[in-house]
Amino acid sequence: MKIKKYGTLLLSMWMCSSFANAKQPNVLLIVADDVGFSDIQPFGSEIPTPNLQRLAKQGATLSNFYSGPTCSVTRSMLLTGQDNHQVGMGTMAELLQPEHEGHEGYQGVLTNKASTLAEILKQSGYQTFMSGKWHLGKKPDLVPSARGFEKSFVLLQGGAGHFDETPLLLNYDPIYLDDGKKVKLPENFYSTDYYTDRMLGYLKNSRDQNKPFFAYLALTSAHWPLQAPDQYIAKYKDAYKQGYDAVREQRLTTLKQLGVVAPNTAVNNPFADKLTPWHELTPEQQARESKAMQVYAGMLDNMDVNIGRVMDYLQSTGELDDTIVLFISDNGPEAADIEGLDENDGFMDWVNSAFDNSLENMGRKGSYIALGPQWAQVSATPYPHAKGFLSDGGIHVPALMSYPKRIPAGTINNSNLHVMDFVPTVLDYAGIKQDKKAALKFEGVSFSSVFNGKKLQDRALNWEFNNRKAVRDKDWLLLEQAAPYGNAKWQLFDRASDPSMKADVAEQHPKQVKKMIKQWQQYAKHVDVVKAPARYNYAQKLCFYGKCIGEAEK
Repeated sequence: MKIKKYGTLLLSMWMCSSFANAKQPNVLLIVADDVGFSDIQPFGSEIPTPNLQRLAKQGATLSNFYSGPTCSVTRSMLLTGQDNHQVGMGTMAELLQPEHEGHEGYQGVLTNKASTLAEILKQSGYQTFMSGKWHLGKKPDLVPSARGFEKSFVLLQGGAGHFDETPLLLNYDPIYLDDGKKVKLPENFYSTDYYTDRMLGYLKNSRDQNKPFFAYLALTSAHWPLQAPDQYIAKYKDAYKQGYDAVREQRLTTLKQLGVVAPNTAVNNPFADKLTPWHELTPEQQARESKAMQVYAGMLDNMDVNIGRVMDYLQSTGELDDTIVLFISDNGPEAADIEGLDENDGFMDWVNSAFDNSLENMGRKGSYIALGPQWAQVSATPYPHAKGFLSDGGIHVPALMSYPKRIPAGTINNSNLHVMDFVPTVLDYAGIKQDKKAALKFEGVSFSSVFNGKKLQDRALNWEFNNRKAVRDKDWLLLEQAAPYGNAKWQLFDRASDPSMKADVAEQHPKQVKKMIKQWQQYAKHVDVVKAPARYNYAQKLCFYGKCIGEAEK
């Protein structure tokens, strides 16, 4: 109760809104789930995503946009402008450890310590809508209808089956809320189609045309279990029979041609010598791997079609030019295979007994498959590792932003940007200022000026996630990850000469290492990082056809 009152007091401090400005921008925030850096067409993908391509052409491709390492961690920063530790999400609720108990930054929910963008904009005269994945708390005072969204249809947890109410994990039954009330899914449900239907319904039927809107479309594509409608899967039949390396090399070539990555960028695949390569897989294994990627491509194709539906509607009403549109992925691609998700709780028995994962049924209703580590490394091209890691494969995400009145069309911006910058940027465009008495000043900064050719003030970006640590300072990246993904020591990478982090240069630059360690220590103290072993397999142990790397900490 104390926290709730505190949040109400904080929200009351939001003042100075430009109510007189009848042309405050609408805001459309689209978040994809577990989509890697090179998975969409503006970032080099072979998967056609014409609507995201259209968004890139009418706005900016943000080539150095950073997220958190996992779903809810990113979302807590994206919606508040604060570091995740400051608002209760030091780690995901599913990964909390005994050492975290009692610490304010490790509640596993988005606390009321900071206002959400929806709360701020609603108080400033906006209508606020949400459809899709929440993953920031399940109690009544923590759900979207209590955190500023006037209309909402949401999945509360981190994922579920895409065709029905199949749980994401054993004993993790999905909860869906319609304006705060529990509901069952309708017949003929497919996640991305339905979430988009609901958002379009809000935009068409719940609008006060005299008010701007904030619409948050939080899609669950392409979170496991990988599933897509048959026609989208069929579209990519035989598209991935050539295997990982061919797709990876083509994506890197396209990324360079587009100018999204530097010409000196090389592929960094740290799993190459640790997991079975394509040419050593059996024909049956190759067929299954090809089908998994086929399904994944179908999910992204369907996602793009639905994004196009929203953009087409706004275009038809003449509102698209007055709308800030941001598309991002919440983190890097999912590298966990089904075997690697097993935490010895009967999970694999459940998968084997409850689902039909035959080759013919992969991706359909009643199947349960994941992308796996090898395709995830293709998805993250050219960067190493994946979701759950603090190397760029986990936190360097595709991002596109459009606002025709303020952002030049068809540009690529390589400023170092972060998800916690989104709220300050939107408020900057909307003419809404944070009260000087607010308890938490934004950790993020407005990046609206970068589209005018200006540079952001120098700053270090810091991360901590379950004993993994990272600092990004200009072109330097300092990273500490335990073996076999690192060496349990601070490693330094020069992103200018080595964009994909292949060579540790810590020994050659001890002063830079010392400087950045100090930056991280100051950050850890500022946000009250709590050290705790990662006693679980998720993002620690990666398995591939019986061969595993890594393990849970002891």
